[in-house]
Amino acid sequence: MRTIFIGSRGSQLALAQARLVLSALEAAVPGFAFSLKIIRTQGDEKQNLGLGEFGSTGVFTKELENALLAGKIDLAVHSMKDLPTSGSDGLSIAAMLEREDPRDVFVSSGAEELKSLPKGARLGTGSLRRIAQLRHLRPDLVFDPVRGNLNTRLRKLSENNLAGIILAMAGIRRLGWEDEVTQVLASDMCLPAAGQGALGVQVRSDDKEMAELAKVLDHFPTHTAVLAERAFLSRVEGGCHVPVGTLAEVQGTAIILKGVIASLDGSRLLRGEERGFPHSGSEVGLKLGEKLLAQGGGAILEQARCEADG
Repeated sequence: MRTIFIGSRGSQLALAQARLVLSALEAAVPGFAFSLKIIRTQGDEKQNLGLGEFGSTGVFTKELENALLAGKIDLAVHSMKDLPTSGSDGLSIAAMLEREDPRDVFVSSGAEELKSLPKGARLGTGSLRRIAQLRHLRPDLVFDPVRGNLNTRLRKLSENNLAGIILAMAGIRRLGWEDEVTQVLASDMCLPAAGQGALGVQVRSDDKEMAELAKVLDHFPTHTAVLAERAFLSRVEGGCHVPVGTLAEVQGTAIILKGVIASLDGSRLLRGEERGFPHSGSEVGLKLGEKLLAQGGGAILEQARCEADG
């Protein structure tokens, strides 16, 4: 029996996500054996660095993509929020699995919700997207950068004497740690990163066999929603280093995309919404990007980039 090698990062969460893909393929595609292969990435090796210090995108994906191009693995599993919107030559996303809850969550051992934190409370997150949106709501909060795997960040909540920490609900749920969640943040409080909660299966563009094999896992509402979010992010030239949030949902015969662009201090924040037909996710994303840039989003992001670069 032929073995199909699935590439994954080695963190507890990444392996849990890759096993979801492996199990789904085993159930849907008989006649093959599937095996996980761990690939170490820059982001895994240098957890002491903030994401802005790497100087490039793809810190959690590049080594996986190189292994795929080299034929060391047949499929790569990515969190879609980690995958650069520019794409990679010779590779394509063959499928996106049904999305987990894309929202952010507040985790705290001493507060019932974010608004009940005392003035000047220290909140753990290194995400400029989260910091900017939450500063808009609570300009008094102090933010401490926290990096590492999900269990490491949860541990630092007590070790660093933080009042709370902001995480992605999807990872919490995939590891079965829902009891840790204090509050789920509504989209009008904090829009998530493009692709948050979605898993993508990447193949070599010329490997038709693997593309067809992975295609059985594709969830159209997730795929078109993430395409819309990534098109929006690409149009405003966003990424990990600028405060941009977005979320799309397919509701009946429409796709509804929300987006936000904010200044790093949270004093300026632009929100927008665009609708279209479900099959036109990318076009909807580009339209919303154009709309927010025309309303002054470009100037906000330019200043944010300058401030983030120091």
